Amino acid sequence: MPRKRRHFNADEKVRLLRMHFEEKIPVRLLCLGYGIHQNVFYRWKKALLDKAAASFRPLRRCPSDAQSLAEQSIRSLESASGMRRRGDEDGIYPDCKRPIRAVNPRADREQKSREWMLSLLQGSFTVEQLALLFAKHLTPREIGLILSCIRDKGLRFRNRAVSILAHLKGIPVSVISRFLHLGHSAVDAHISQLAAKGCEAAVNPVSRAYAKCDVPEYKQAVFSILHAPPRAFGVNRTTWRLQDIKCIMGKQGLHVGKACISRIIRNAGWRMRKAKKVLTSADPQYSEKVRKITRILSHLGTKDRFFSVDEFGPFAVKMTGGKSFVPRGQVRVVPQLQKNKGSLIVTAALELSRNQATHFYSRKKDTTEMIKLLNLLVRKYRAAKFIYFSWDAASWHASHQFLERVHFVNSREFRRDLHGPFVRLAPLPAGAQFLNVIESVFSGMAKAILHNSDYQSVEECKEAINRYFRDRNRHFRNNPQRAGGKLWGKELVEPKFDEANNCKDPRWSNRERVRRA
Repeated sequence: MPRKRRHFNADEKVRLLRMHFEEKIPVRLLCLGYGIHQNVFYRWKKALLDKAAASFRPLRRCPSDAQSLAEQSIRSLESASGMRRRGDEDGIYPDCKRPIRAVNPRADREQKSREWMLSLLQGSFTVEQLALLFAKHLTPREIGLILSCIRDKGLRFRNRAVSILAHLKGIPVSVISRFLHLGHSAVDAHISQLAAKGCEAAVNPVSRAYAKCDVPEYKQAVFSILHAPPRAFGVNRTTWRLQDIKCIMGKQGLHVGKACISRIIRNAGWRMRKAKKVLTSADPQYSEKVRKITRILSHLGTKDRFFSVDEFGPFAVKMTGGKSFVPRGQVRVVPQLQKNKGSLIVTAALELSRNQATHFYSRKKDTTEMIKLLNLLVRKYRAAKFIYFSWDAASWHASHQFLERVHFVNSREFRRDLHGPFVRLAPLPAGAQFLNVIESVFSGMAKAILHNSDYQSVEECKEAINRYFRDRNRHFRNNPQRAGGKLWGKELVEPKFDEANNCKDPRWSNRERVRRA
């Protein structure tokens, strides 16, 4: 009985040839495995190599030439294998069962559909053209609404509009989803909304969360909850969360999502903001005291001196942190727990007209130290006519003992012996340490010689502070017009009295300095 001949199409022949060339499978094994005579396989190989040069020729021919070249290579493979097929209707390939189409009709239709949708997105169609095309399905008003969504709105609305028009034109859902990069279910949902709710609702959907935002009942419930503290509703928190408001409204029978609650709050102008620490004074005589100081400074004579007085400390003498240059890969470490080498309190007075600082060290903050500073300044500025003291509202700054000493300095008896200046007091408003100019000098001193410091003793720290004030005073004696210049730029603000100044460094507040000590 003769063996039945096997038939291989062009794709199968190419696959077997690839296995031989790429996977290095011997011809003998391939022929045994697939029932092919070796002479037939070599004829395939020869036919492929004879037509290989055509693949490297310049593609400067018309599509019909390229098509005929491909058809000739396939026909040569089939003729080399000895396989004969029944005739072709066109008479071109008598060995083929059916004609080989040059273009796939399905791919051609999909390409035309994609081109139409692309033209729609690019605005190539007018309302009149689309009205003629979709006269059975849409009115001119609905077509204008769809085109406005395509041209003016976001991607979400454009996808809906294109899906609807493409479906009405007869384009399959699969082609629409591939073109818009959407899932089949999303396109089906757009089409079903068109059938159920109409064109306007399908193109401009309204979310339930947004619809509830306009219901007065929900608004009233949200703000009635916000106006009460969380503990009033059994919530163990100090601030409200959207989840907590949602749960409480659910218990009240008002079921709403967090997105709707957030929109209600934002529509009312409410925002979640962090509380800011502000420097302000609650002194009822704030404006009067500031005007008094400003008037004194504006009319200050050549023999008058105005002093900003305060204390810095107590602060601990120990290793402190801060910014510094370090090699790559190294980190400067400061022990959290370390033994203090002592503590210091610096009492100082800054003379504003010449920017000169006078300081000494105190054991504690009390009236005795203020009297000591008063006596020091009266002796140092003996030639002055008036000296003014400006300081914060600390208790020892305005004690009866200190006021008695000021009264004695201004008395005739004292002036007859010493011929000193008159002393006038110009206190700052209560709680207005940020207006005390010497605080800016203290902040510059802390940045220069206290940050990143590791003094081994209190005396070493005192020497650094003394040198800082000596250098600063010498600089401003030589450069009286350059107060707050480049050399002393580390001071918080320029050392002058200004109501807009913020002289107090929050990192060196009294509470922080005591804690560090």
